Amino acid sequence: MPRFVLIAVAAILASCARLEAPTGSGPVATTAPSAGWTKPPPGYLAGNGGIDATAIIGPPPTPASPRGKAERAQFDETRKLVNTPVWSLAIADADLSGKNGLKSFSCAAGVTLSAEATPTLANMLLRMTDDAAKIYQPAKAAYRRPRPPVGNAKPICVPREPWIETDGSYPSGHGLIGWAWASVIAELVPEKASPILARGKAFGDSRIICGVHFQSDVEAGRYLGSALVTRLRDDPAFVADLAKARAEVAASRANGPPTGCGG
Repeated sequence: MPRFVLIAVAAILASCARLEAPTGSGPVATTAPSAGWTKPPPGYLAGNGGIDATAIIGPPPTPASPRGKAERAQFDETRKLVNTPVWSLAIADADLSGKNGLKSFSCAAGVTLSAEATPTLANMLLRMTDDAAKIYQPAKAAYRRPRPPVGNAKPICVPREPWIETDGSYPSGHGLIGWAWASVIAELVPEKASPILARGKAFGDSRIICGVHFQSDVEAGRYLGSALVTRLRDDPAFVADLAKARAEVAASRANGPPTGCGG
């Protein structure tokens, strides 16, 4: 793994608080994430690729713990962000189809990344989304942490579909996917590693702003995102696609910077 990815992973590990065992979390099951969900193409790994999410992340904070209380207060405070620019970004980041994500990562990388310009990379990221689900879903089912909006009617940035009540909050799939996508894209555009990784972090943080995850959910997802990319580096099909994606990114860069990024 490139040195900058290792440094970034170390920073995340150092910043996360120790998690405590949950109590009274209730019978929360893992279900399809949304009525509008589009299933991604099959991933690279067989099953979870040997990644035991629960062994890596441990349990979430209990509601009565200092961190549990702080995260509940954070949910209440971030409801004030409704209809602000970061709220609009959280809505865009909720989309895992790749279109909005590729646009935002294009701006961070300074290179147009799209299904048209970089088709192998676009397909890679979607395949990684499928791999991610095989890793985080068992942990969600094991910990059964209710999401922040359960039991209240406060605004969230996505429709209140049944999965809000039934799909476990911990760990965050978006936190995992955003960090994994960022790690791969940063490897392809290393000179822009810092803004790319920052975008990957923000992708997960959008779930806190959206109101559908606690901070520790997102942080746990990033641990798992690093584990996924590390595992994929040993997969021949992934490595072959990464080489193709590198050539696509180089060709796209030669066509000039992306448009519509502002600034």
